[in-house]
Amino acid sequence: MDVQLNDGLGDAGHLRAAIDEADIVPLLLVLAHLSGDEAILDEAAPYIHGAWNFMHTVPPALQVGIRDRLAEVLRDYDSTGRALPATPPAHLLRKMLNVGVGQAVPEEYVPLLLEEMRLGEVDPRSVAWRARPPAEVLAGFRAVVIGAGLSGLCMAIKLREAGIPFTIIEKNPTVGGTWYENTYPGCGVDTPNHFFSYSFAPNHDWPEHFSKRNELWGYLERCADEYDIRRDITFDTEVTAARWDAARARWDVTVREADGATATLEANVLITAVGQLNRPSIPDIPGLKDFPGPVFHTGQWDHSQSVVGKRVAMIGTGASGMQAGPSIAPDVEHLTIFQRTPHWSVHNPNYHARVSAGKIWALKNIPFYAKWNRFLLFWASSDGLHASLQIDPDWPMPDRSLNATNQQFRDLLIAHITKELGERTDLLPKVVPDYPPYGKRMLRDNHWYRMLTRPNVDLVTERIDHIDPDAIVTRDGARHPAEMIVLATGFQAGRMLWPMQICGREGDTLRDRWGDDDPRAYLGITTPGFPNLFMLYGPNTNLGHGGSIIFHTECQVHYIMQALREMLEHDIASLECRQAPHDAYNARVDAAHRNMVWSHGGVGNWYKNARGRVIANSPWRLVDYWAFTRGFSSTDFVLGQPDR
Repeated sequence: MDVQLNDGLGDAGHLRAAIDEADIVPLLLVLAHLSGDEAILDEAAPYIHGAWNFMHTVPPALQVGIRDRLAEVLRDYDSTGRALPATPPAHLLRKMLNVGVGQAVPEEYVPLLLEEMRLGEVDPRSVAWRARPPAEVLAGFRAVVIGAGLSGLCMAIKLREAGIPFTIIEKNPTVGGTWYENTYPGCGVDTPNHFFSYSFAPNHDWPEHFSKRNELWGYLERCADEYDIRRDITFDTEVTAARWDAARARWDVTVREADGATATLEANVLITAVGQLNRPSIPDIPGLKDFPGPVFHTGQWDHSQSVVGKRVAMIGTGASGMQAGPSIAPDVEHLTIFQRTPHWSVHNPNYHARVSAGKIWALKNIPFYAKWNRFLLFWASSDGLHASLQIDPDWPMPDRSLNATNQQFRDLLIAHITKELGERTDLLPKVVPDYPPYGKRMLRDNHWYRMLTRPNVDLVTERIDHIDPDAIVTRDGARHPAEMIVLATGFQAGRMLWPMQICGREGDTLRDRWGDDDPRAYLGITTPGFPNLFMLYGPNTNLGHGGSIIFHTECQVHYIMQALREMLEHDIASLECRQAPHDAYNARVDAAHRNMVWSHGGVGNWYKNARGRVIANSPWRLVDYWAFTRGFSSTDFVLGQPDR
């Protein structure tokens, strides 16, 4: 890694200008990393109260000193050409971690954080061969990956790195998955972008801290090109079924092409990467099918229909509704929003902020700046809230909150809502949830509450009775005129891997095993009766307390790559998860969930099935799931040998 003082910004004087725009805490950590100066950490520590860059109050004079000193250190490295230190000494590293986030970072997180930051040049999540199989063995092995979204691409990149042949089957005409399909106005990420990206492929050019759909899709498109994945993707083709052939230890995968023609592919291993949120949930409302105007789901936005000057009805106030509503409200004649249950929404000052040119330059050019910035975002977005989502059985207000910390957070959320609504206090009873924070997915405030105060916006909380040709009629008999209906009604999360028919060793399908809404898998990745089937973003792997789904994906891909290494190095034809570890793991999942907010009796959410079992979310901290997937134990599997 070289120190670069010129990158289109002019001479070294521009280095200081860029440093002045970069965030002070990652700059502080870079300075300590490059100089070994512990005193500067001690001086700054009292002013750092969290990992978010807007939570610190480092005095201006101290900031100037840090920036001046770092500029000098960088110029010294540049002039002398001396080598950069890779990883700081253990005692300094611990101090940097603690000071950077304003709290003691537990020892169990240190190896995870070092892996996430990738301080060395080698990707620590790459699975290296212990004894590389002969070329003919690799050539005769094939994986079929279903889906070319962020999980499918991650899997393919690691398969390509290991030299394992694969084919991706993608129903869309290009890559991106949910970031290709969702194009509704305001669509964007609610995880910080510099963390919502592959650890092995950071992007330093995000224009916003929480970028919009086009930037995210573009990032995945670039990854597909940079890692040369497209040549192994079959586009406009959908997997309809797969059947395990025990005699051959192969999956026969049935695909349907765009013209309706079908074909069968053979695979040693089948890997699903279709996500949990890709099949829209359409409500069964009388009259909806007969409505003469445009009707479309946010996940299938019809851009041929303009909202400008229209009376638009939006049904649903979840994640897509909270992004789309404020984005179209200024353009419509009137927006009527139908809300079944209010959602909690948290304010983040960075949500609408653009990344400064100086910070972009720092991310690209200042050694270790991007890595320490990723650490801060990881910590800010991950396990910090996990403990507050545990139910305190002695808490006196269980209907409103879970414990003292959860109540404090509730109070902060209500204060933000009250401030945003201003004089419209009449809206408070409609928008303040009566369940604990995080009972449903926590959303980011996209100026939602400000939007509700607009004169052309109405929030309706009365249940819908039916839909007439020109209006939505609620149960109180009120008619709400509408020319266009937008369904922000979520997805069929419980019907995982639907509508594919995946038939296992005993002739039954996953649907036979799971029903419509009770999926289960060991580590969320594999299940008994279905050899050589691995799932990305499977049951109980959604993150509800924080973190990035990309982090979870990389954990799962790492685990699967270890399984494939085991198969290929030891001539194993099939791996089938044993029933005992599968059942024990799911019992632990259910036990952990019983004490968490998503199992709260007063909360309905897409995380739970009809019987109240949490099927989508992981109950684990990120460090726990990372530890679960870090190693692979063949004793959890029945090993099948080739049929010679």
